[in-house]
Amino acid sequence: MGLPRPVSPIGQRRDPALDAVTQALPERADVAVVGGGLIGLACAWRLAGRGLSVAVIERETVGCGASLAATGMLAPAAEHEPGSDPLLPLALDSLARWPGFRDDLEAASGLSIDYRADGTLVLAIGRDEVERLRFRYELQRRSGLDAGWLSGADVRRLEPGLRPSVTAGVHCPLDHQVDPRLVMAALVQACRGAGVTITERTPVTGLDWSGGRVTGLVTDHGSLRAGTVILAAGAWSGEGGLLPESLSLPVRPLKGQALALRTTRQTGTLSRMVWTEQVHMAPKGDGQLIVGATVEDCGFRAGVTAGGLYALLEGARRVLPGIEEMEVEAVWSGYRPTSDDDAPIIDTLAPGLVAATGHHRNGYLLAPVTADAVADLVAGGELPAVARPFTLVRFARPEPRRAAR
Repeated sequence: MGLPRPVSPIGQRRDPALDAVTQALPERADVAVVGGGLIGLACAWRLAGRGLSVAVIERETVGCGASLAATGMLAPAAEHEPGSDPLLPLALDSLARWPGFRDDLEAASGLSIDYRADGTLVLAIGRDEVERLRFRYELQRRSGLDAGWLSGADVRRLEPGLRPSVTAGVHCPLDHQVDPRLVMAALVQACRGAGVTITERTPVTGLDWSGGRVTGLVTDHGSLRAGTVILAAGAWSGEGGLLPESLSLPVRPLKGQALALRTTRQTGTLSRMVWTEQVHMAPKGDGQLIVGATVEDCGFRAGVTAGGLYALLEGARRVLPGIEEMEVEAVWSGYRPTSDDDAPIIDTLAPGLVAATGHHRNGYLLAPVTADAVADLVAGGELPAVARPFTLVRFARPEPRRAAR
């Protein structure tokens, strides 16, 4: 059955591979990372590879926010939509880094992450959906993305289990996916091997400042001195109390509910990621089919709802009748860290303080480029060109013009 997925509302179930992760809080480190999710661990691992001592401090348990609740899509083409052109160069750059990131991570951890390069199929049923999908396809083509238009018959040749009512599709062959549970387990092992300290269940309650510079942090379990603090707390990065008002981040939680189905030879499954206007479905190497995810702007309201699960199941059943015979193995919810423009924030907030957050639904896609950019910024003092459009400057309000005299 593979590793269990996180479950809500009773709390996210821990991966066995992530048990006994926590270590004592050290007194000092070159770098302290606030947040033990995907982005925090990826940054910590890459920074340790630059020869720095790194400590990760997690408020609850590793991956408990969005990282273990995600589907693991690396899908810049399928995700591309009106208004996302500024993000596309960063997304494509990160996708190009993923094979090397995968190879390094699997070598460092000794674990497979179930990297799959099968592409994404985006579906339409009925005239209205076909028109909207055609618009999206033309946007993809104008942006230089590899995407192919398919008739309903072409779609069913690729995925025979789909309903005959599927009218058309767009195939995005260069979209990939990973299994988040395996990526997180591999990152923990790679961090351990690189000497990174990981301390769980330790909320950071404040930052130490000296001479206008951040020099460490304060937790419920003591203080940690650090040359640089990296804020990678996901959806909690915008919460008040840790940062002064002048450095507040435009990041909020966007809740998503998802579920895992158990496929068998009798039920059949999919061979690649499939998207509709209602849901996305991702087959995993252990035989699970992940169906996600709702989009709920409701703050940190925990739990799985009947309405959310009904929407997921009905959205999947609409195109894949075989799900009716699949066992529901797990349900869960999580919080996407969403910035005001749905793009990440990678920036120096103050001397000694760096932010790496706000990745919305693209955390797994953008993990390699974010980790490399943060490592360049901390170890070399400068962001790479591809990451420079994603500083806080883009949210600054223009000064009002003075009336001419």
